[in-house]
Amino acid sequence: MYSFSKPQKVCKIGDILVGGQPGDNPPLLISSMFHNGDRILESRKERKFDRAKATEYVKRQEELSEQTGIPVLVAMVATSVDEMKTYIDFFTSISDKPFGIDMWVQEPRLQAMQYVTEQGLADRVLYNSITPWDKDIPGQVQRLKEMGCKHIVVQVFDQEDQTPRGRLASFNKMMDVIGQDTFESVLVDTSVMNLPAMSFSGIACRLIKEDSGWPAGVAASNGTYMWKEAREMWGPEGFAAMNTAGQAASVLLWSDFFFSGPIVNIPKLIPATVSTTLLLSTLVYENTGKLPSNPNHPLYKFFNDFAQKLNQ
Repeated sequence: MYSFSKPQKVCKIGDILVGGQPGDNPPLLISSMFHNGDRILESRKERKFDRAKATEYVKRQEELSEQTGIPVLVAMVATSVDEMKTYIDFFTSISDKPFGIDMWVQEPRLQAMQYVTEQGLADRVLYNSITPWDKDIPGQVQRLKEMGCKHIVVQVFDQEDQTPRGRLASFNKMMDVIGQDTFESVLVDTSVMNLPAMSFSGIACRLIKEDSGWPAGVAASNGTYMWKEAREMWGPEGFAAMNTAGQAASVLLWSDFFFSGPIVNIPKLIPATVSTTLLLSTLVYENTGKLPSNPNHPLYKFFNDFAQKLNQ
């Protein structure tokens, strides 16, 4: 159940390891900044934002990652290449960690990636993403290859077959175009539609990992944030409880990474993810007799004596 016979790929983005056999590496959390509704965003058109608050969020995320062993990456959202350049310049002025560019429209996204590579940052950047809805996937792949892009997200979904196997079929179809050896890292986003359907996305992660070995994950925040009635029923505290529990549960559903939504919520989400990551480590141990191979795993940071007893 928690071990795959096919060799599992471990992708390295900067100092982040993502993928591998379940439980080996802690899941990667990908938070967002400058999304619609982000309170630090003052004017998208004028590219104005609260730099002090943005810096505080990034530094706090990095501190919690260092403390817990949960790897993190912030994906910055923009609608134009000039706007994204502003965010890239800001982030690289305050951090040497990996980051993501998140843009829905293909051409501005490619232009932003071109800027990244011109700055010598290709090793640190996650390109989000190549999708089934892009108009020219072969052309996009060729341009990314020519730029020297190394790390990408591939989003998979089949409108006609919304089951886990439909997502697997979508993945295989897209990889026939992209190529298995074109990029160093391929992170597969299995398209969450709502909170209960996140189980289907998790099963798709298992199928994709079984079939290809590439890291697979979910946009867990899509499932929780689309449940708007939860906030109306339970208020901010109830919504926060549902959100952290729902997202952290994805760790137990074969997710090597998940998109966790606004960075402001990271102080809640990282501790919740520590909990499910610890549970997964002992589920895997019961299933395989093996403990995590990653020495930075939360199990060793917080329960090392217990881990050593299991290892005897």
